Parts: sequence; structure tokens; C-alpha cells
Amino acid sequence: MGPLSMIDRIITRPDFDGIVCAALLREALGRDLPIYWAQPHDMQYGRIHVTPGDIIANLPFYDECALWFDHHITNAIQRPYNGLFRVAPSAAGLIQEYFNADLSPRFDTLVTQTDKIDSAQLNLDEILHPERYPYILVSMTISTGSANDEAFWNHLVELLRTSDIEHVMRDPQIQQACHRVISENKAYETYLKRHTQVQQGVSITDFRDLDPAPNGNRFLVYSLFPESFVNMKIYNEKDKTAVKIGHSIINCNCKVNVGGLLARHGGGGHHGAGACRLEKVQAEKKISEMLQILIDNRPNEPN
Repeated sequence: MGPLSMIDRIITRPDFDGIVCAALLREALGRDLPIYWAQPHDMQYGRIHVTPGDIIANLPFYDECALWFDHHITNAIQRPYNGLFRVAPSAAGLIQEYFNADLSPRFDTLVTQTDKIDSAQLNLDEILHPERYPYILVSMTISTGSANDEAFWNHLVELLRTSDIEHVMRDPQIQQACHRVISENKAYETYLKRHTQVQQGVSITDFRDLDPAPNGNRFLVYSLFPESFVNMKIYNEKDKTAVKIGHSIINCNCKVNVGGLLARHGGGGHHGAGACRLEKVQAEKKISEMLQILIDNRPNEPN
């Protein structure tokens, strides 16, 4: 690898962990590096032109990059690379570890909160009332992968890089986004109740008849359907059918490696959560297969 001064771009994903990764990398390298926002499937299918000047964070590895940081179990590789990979609560935590000498302790709380949010280690009050917890609420403002939101993502990167959470929460753009999230969360509860059914311990949220699919508190479904040990969320995404699966963080009895299951269908993720995108003509068959695996591996005595 060449000197760090040769690095000229960050490639990361638009979620809270990716936002914090970008903030830490800009701070550690001391430069306002441009950020290219990408989705995992873009990397998996080689749609991103990666150069030797790129850092990839919170996304699958791609040859030619200068540094790579990731924590998703399905993205592990068996060849040499520069950077740091480990199954961990967040990619941001690995970046902090790698650049420890270049990052102030003032980022400790930000990384601790990112670990907590990305690994879904929330208690019931945090699930039901995210507006009481600034980091959780801010994380929910990054709710879509739309390129129309790139200016907001970049703005949040710089706020988290340069300011404490109290200052972040006073920013007019952040305040507006947080008000929107609180409103969306209220409506989202209604959508979840209307479009979710529980089948042998699996809650299935099917938003395919809604365009666009509603956004909201991704943890709420676990408190609304506490008898379920895992949730499968299905919705349309452009010309594909998207599937997200997550272990319940209230009824913690799911035994299936979700990332491994979804990797069989072109996706991936963590042991407890992940996503994939399916061709619509194959979606029903593959969704049925995944659902059956979840049911077949249900706990004997769910809480």
C-alpha cells in the first residue's frame, strides 16, 4: 500500500455506521475526502469503479482498494488486504481501533453508541421512545438509500466529525429530520400492525402492496409482536423484491445465521440481521424457502 496521503476517496454505505465511518476516516486522515455512497449489492456485482486511492468501509471487499474496514460475517475474505476485518458490533469501531493514535478520545461515546445501534443492543424504552435518546433518533434520520439524501448524509458526517451530540441536535437540518422521523414512527406502527402476520414464531411484514414502502423504527416490530423470535420484512425495491430478516432483540431465541441464509440468495449481513434482493419471478419461491428454514429452526420454548 502506498502512503496514506495517496488516498483520495471514501466508499461507504448510507447507514449510521457508514456515516460514522466516514466521519472517523476524514478526522484520522485530516482531509475532507469525498464520499461515494454505495449499497452492498453494488459492490458485490462490481458496479463501483474502485481505484487504488479508495478506502472501503462497511461494505464488501473489492480488489484495488487502499484500505478496507468491515464487520459483516458474510464479507470475510481469505486473501491479503490492508485495513481491518473482524466480526464486531460496528465497522466504525474497527476504524477507531486501526487509527487509534490519530483519533481523539472525544469520539469514544460516538463509537460506543454506533456499536450499540448497529448491533441492535437496545432496551425496551429505547425501542419505544427513540426520541428520548439523541444518538438513536439521529441514526433513524438515515432511513433511505436515495441519492436525493446525499447532501444530508454529507452534512451529518461533518457534524459528527466536528461537534458533540448536543450541538448536532441543535442543527436546523437535524432538527427537521428528527421531527420527520418522530412523525414517521407514529405512522409506521399502524403500517406494521396492518401488514404483519405471525407464523409459527416468525413475524412477516409484507409491504409489497405499498409504493413506496413506509419507513420507520426498525426495532418497533419486535415490541409489537413479542411472541416472534425473528422478523422477515418484504418490500419492492425498483425492479427487485427486497427481503430483510432480523433476530428479535426482545425474544432472543433465533438460532439461524441470518447472514449465511441470505448469502445463499445473493445477499448477506450479520449473524442476527441481513438483507437480499430477489428477482421478482423467483421471489415467492425463495421467500417460502427462507421462511421454512426459520420455522424449522424455531426455538423449542420461545419466550
